[in-house]
Amino acid sequence: MREICLDTETTGFAVKEGDRIIEIGCVELSDHGITNRNFHTYLNPERKMEADVIEVHKITNEMLVDKPKFEDKADEFIDFVKGARLIIHNAAFDEGFLDAELEKIGKPKLRDLGCEIVDSLEIARSVYPQMHNNLDALCKRLNIDTSQREREGHGALLDAELLAQVYLVLKQQQTSFDMDAASVASVARHESVSVGELPVIRASEEDLSEHERVLEMVRKSAKGPALYDIDETEFAQKRAEEQKELDEKAAKMKSLLEKL
Repeated sequence: MREICLDTETTGFAVKEGDRIIEIGCVELSDHGITNRNFHTYLNPERKMEADVIEVHKITNEMLVDKPKFEDKADEFIDFVKGARLIIHNAAFDEGFLDAELEKIGKPKLRDLGCEIVDSLEIARSVYPQMHNNLDALCKRLNIDTSQREREGHGALLDAELLAQVYLVLKQQQTSFDMDAASVASVARHESVSVGELPVIRASEEDLSEHERVLEMVRKSAKGPALYDIDETEFAQKRAEEQKELDEKAAKMKSLLEKL
């Protein structure tokens, strides 16, 4: 399945209140890394943006006046992403905006176009739990250059390119993590094996002679039989006799103390 890193810039954060997409950036990946194929367009949102939003991505209202509307670029966008795995950071946000734009013009939603949505933020959280995992933090952690982003602000194509670099590292680290986890699980798993399948290791004559020599030393030291000379029944009987003897001594001692 083709993989594409995707990002959007918007007029705001509230798609349900009419905010629109102003830029789409897509970067295609292959088994060998980032390809030369991408999709990029600015869009006329047909509404004004507030100053605080412009401060983030440095795209002004004036810059978008002569840009195409989403409906003018929709088919080209659909052709590029159809049937692909889309890697999106905080995917719910971009997916929600793109689906809203597609619905406005009677086009299928991303998933209905055969797209698989992968949230790279969720992958980052699994690889780096309890850490900041926004795109800036990940780039800094992975030593990916963000100087252009710092100079020019957020941009959909630039952020998609940065995300592609981050994702390739995350995917490698997650694969390594999954392999390590699988190895641990394999070692920890107790396989069911019948007694007949267990190997039988028999002692040699030399081993038996040495074992008997050690037992004889134990017998002499203990002035009696070694533990290996007594079967379980005999051992239990011996312990019971010893306990009975101790109980009798305790009873005699108690009786003497009561007479004092």
